[in-house]
Amino acid sequence: MSVNCAVFMAAGIGSRLKGHHDSKPKGFLSIGGRPLIERSIEILLSNGVEKILIGTGYESAFYEALETKYPQIGCVKNSIYRESGSFYTLYNMRDRIDGDFLLLESDLLYEERAVTLIRSDERRDIILASGWTNSGDEFYIEVDEDGNLVNMSKDERELGSVYGELVGISKVSYSTFQELCSWAKENAETARTRDYEYVFSCIAKRIPIAIKKIEDLVWVEIDDQSHLQRALHIVYPRIMEKKHG
Repeated sequence: MSVNCAVFMAAGIGSRLKGHHDSKPKGFLSIGGRPLIERSIEILLSNGVEKILIGTGYESAFYEALETKYPQIGCVKNSIYRESGSFYTLYNMRDRIDGDFLLLESDLLYEERAVTLIRSDERRDIILASGWTNSGDEFYIEVDEDGNLVNMSKDERELGSVYGELVGISKVSYSTFQELCSWAKENAETARTRDYEYVFSCIAKRIPIAIKKIEDLVWVEIDDQSHLQRALHIVYPRIMEKKHG
C-alpha cells in the first residue's frame, strides 16, 4: 500500500546560515524562485501524498502560514526546540501520526525521483542513501550483508564500512514509529537531546531498516553558505537539466 502521509523535520534554527535567509527558517530558502519547503510539498502532493505534518520550532509562524495555502498541512510545534534534538521534534508529533509516513528534512533540494522511488518500494521501512556528493558535512551509513541499517555517523571512523550518504528522506512504518516512541519512553533524558539518526541506529539492532541507495541522485542539504552556493550553482541546474533534458 502506498504511503499517503509525510512528516517534515523543520524545527531547527539554522545558525550556520545566519545572514542568508532573513531570520526565516531554512525551509524558506529560495532556490529557483521557490522556497525549499514548498518545492518539497508540491513534489509530495504530485506523488499522491494527502496529509503533511510539519514539526516546527524556530519562527514557526512561517510554516503555520502554509496551512492556509495547503489544506493538507498541519503544524506541530516543538516548544523546546532550542535545547532538544531532531528526534524530539518527531516524537512530539506522536499524537498526530497514525500510520506509515515519509520522513523528510525541510532543508533539502532533490530530484523528484527520490520521493517516487522510495514511496513505490514495497518495503515499509527504508532510509534513502546516495553515492558520494563530496559536499561537506556528510552523514555516512553502514549496512549489514542484507543491506539493512547498522549505524549512521558523520565520523567514518565510527563505522565498520561506509555504504553511502544519508539523504534525509525515509519511509517509516507505523509499527516502527511506535518502537521509536517506546525507545523514547525508556530513554527519556537521552530522547530529548538526540537527533533522529542516532535513535534509528539504536532500534535497527532489533528491527530491520532497509537502505535504498540511488547512486547518482542529485541532491543537497543546505546547512551553511557553501551548501547554499552548491545548491544554487550546481545542484539546482543539474536537477533542471535532468527534468527538461
